[in-house]
Amino acid sequence: MISERPDIGTELELHSRETLVELQLQRLQWTVHHAYENVPLYRRKFDEHGVHPDDIRTLDDVSRLPFTTKADLRETYPFGMFAVPMADVRRIHASSGTTGRPTVVGYTAGDLDHWGDLVARSLHAAGIRAGMKVHNAYGYGLFTGGLGAHAGIERLGATVIPVSGGQTARQAQLINDFQPDAILCTPSYLLTIADALEEAGLDPAATSLKIAVLGAEPWTNEMRREIERRLNLDAVDIYGLSEVMGPGVASESVLTKDGPHIWEDHFLPETIDGDTGEAVSDGELGELVFTSLTKEAFPVIRYRTRDLTRLLPGTTYPAVRRIEKITGRNDDMIILRGVNLFPTQIEELVMGIETLTPHFVLELRHVARLDTLTVRIERHPQLSAGECDAAAAVLQHRIKMHIGTSVGVQVEEPGTLPRSEGKYKRVYDLR
Repeated sequence: MISERPDIGTELELHSRETLVELQLQRLQWTVHHAYENVPLYRRKFDEHGVHPDDIRTLDDVSRLPFTTKADLRETYPFGMFAVPMADVRRIHASSGTTGRPTVVGYTAGDLDHWGDLVARSLHAAGIRAGMKVHNAYGYGLFTGGLGAHAGIERLGATVIPVSGGQTARQAQLINDFQPDAILCTPSYLLTIADALEEAGLDPAATSLKIAVLGAEPWTNEMRREIERRLNLDAVDIYGLSEVMGPGVASESVLTKDGPHIWEDHFLPETIDGDTGEAVSDGELGELVFTSLTKEAFPVIRYRTRDLTRLLPGTTYPAVRRIEKITGRNDDMIILRGVNLFPTQIEELVMGIETLTPHFVLELRHVARLDTLTVRIERHPQLSAGECDAAAAVLQHRIKMHIGTSVGVQVEEPGTLPRSEGKYKRVYDLR
């Protein structure tokens, strides 16, 4: 267990709250001008709201600015939200979205430097130190998790083992062979790795792992306790989302494990009433909203995350605020093993399969510590019972290809699923 107080290696801890607020205001004013001058959508929305960047004179003035939503990002697909020429973009990432319409984000060289620093800061807060070996089981590719974590591990001076996701038996073997000090992955996947260790005749509590930095899906403190008990390590929450940066927007301290501290020198947080859009006070439950303060390629102004949480005073890092551990959202998005999934995405894919009807429901269950999703969908009357397996396989394949996650598909007889009597209930959470 970690006992020393981590030093995040910046002047942040030395700042008073007042000094941090001055820095935030300077960076907010720059960001608002940068977005207005270089992103047509922001110029249009600012003008429609009757606000100009020069109107931002205090941090409270951020409330005068319009919100940014995922719909805005999809409207400007793929590169309409970029605030720099493409020649200055050094990397592109994308989150899963409706077919052909993921949310696309870009990074300049300066953005990548900041990102590496912030992930390194987050990992240091979690207890990882230079010289440690870190098993990185986040997925590499367009998903921000793998490469974002990778850069932070290297920036911290630790040794990265870039395993990526999948091949769970091999993950267990490499943990046994390479003797890493820490692991990065989703919390549910870590429990799957623990199962694989046991299947290989190894004791999950006797590995070299001391720290697990877990994110990309909501998880409870009950799951934390189960992970720590079973693997005999410290399990720490890291928070981020691709639209704002990726992993490293906020991170828990291993000393307190009381919710991620937001790195407020780079991100300005708010909490709002999800229905009215009005601000709620610190300590009250609300939807988390972020404005980036230093991003060059992809500035975001008041981005609505849909995550429900409370803003709380900092503990290990008193100059910044914490968020209460996020375990829910105020919309219908499903996070399945780190992949964001909407019922409308399933609907879009279903509509392209003539043998299936649009009458379907999604059932979420918790099986062997993993969240699973089953699509129960009615067949067209002309589809014979013998053809159901083929139709299910087509839908299953399309979901895997377009959304990036595996689900079960159960084809039902016509008329067996409930019909709408107003708002159609698509999702049944049976966990």
